[in-house]
Amino acid sequence: MHNRRDFIKKTGLATAFFGLGLGNQAFSLSPKASLYKISLAEWSVNKLLFSKKMDHLDFPMLAKKHGIHAVEYVNQFFMDKAKDMSYLGEMKSRAEGEGVTSVLIMCDREGQLGAADAAERMETVENHKKWVEAAKFLGCHAIRVNGYSSVEYSQDRKAFSESQKLVADGLRQLCEFADTMDIGVTIENHGGFSSNAKWLSGVMKAADHPRAGTLPDFGNFQISPNDGKPISYDSYKGVKELMPYAQGVSVKTTVWDGKGNQSPLDYEKMMRIVLKADYHSWCGIEYGEAGREWESIVEVREQLEATEAALQGSFSV
Repeated sequence: MHNRRDFIKKTGLATAFFGLGLGNQAFSLSPKASLYKISLAEWSVNKLLFSKKMDHLDFPMLAKKHGIHAVEYVNQFFMDKAKDMSYLGEMKSRAEGEGVTSVLIMCDREGQLGAADAAERMETVENHKKWVEAAKFLGCHAIRVNGYSSVEYSQDRKAFSESQKLVADGLRQLCEFADTMDIGVTIENHGGFSSNAKWLSGVMKAADHPRAGTLPDFGNFQISPNDGKPISYDSYKGVKELMPYAQGVSVKTTVWDGKGNQSPLDYEKMMRIVLKADYHSWCGIEYGEAGREWESIVEVREQLEATEAALQGSFSV
């Protein structure tokens, strides 16, 4: 579908240019399309927000000031405002006034999507609906939820399967509502079973809904602390397995191997994985070094820009 759509778009554009007598010259003068777009996750500045050194409403303005023109909100910083239309209106006005795109809302503290009790699962779905509505109002394309269940993490095959089934059920229910709002529902690898990419891919297959997607986070592949020797999933392998369902990407500067060890992110290696999945949308920076949050965010942004420039000859949009 993508190839056919791209073909029509490109041939249509070519016809227009040749009809104007511009021919190949028009193509040579056209700027290269970006391979991916850079956004900023609000969690990057969570310490500034929790300490009241920064106001949530200033987030779009400050992101733009540091060269980023798209933002990903975290519901914890406006937890009691999901239905406050005056406050949401101010958020929307400030973002639009700065020319900043509102990408998604990361949602926490609203219950277990995979609760064992059906009524509790339904309550969690209900709790998230207000964030779907808020995302729609703000102009976001999705919300991010957590794929947590009542099943305690273990490497037992039955627990693996049962937790998948429960989370997929809750996810599908929420997606059915989100579909009426044209909003996606993404699950991030965020600890426990969800940081096992095979598990999360299985949830996507079981939910079987076009609104259900993943938010691969480069650094969140620690499954369990395991008393000082972490159980982890290889970040590069995990991102590759989650990209077919990706509605967003979360950029961290460290990655895991499959043996509980961390190392610095290889930007080019990881972004090749992202682009090979034909993904060209938002890559949200989720990193802020304590005491120099904005300086470190700019460093990551510049590294992503340099990586994109280096890969321009290898991929096309």
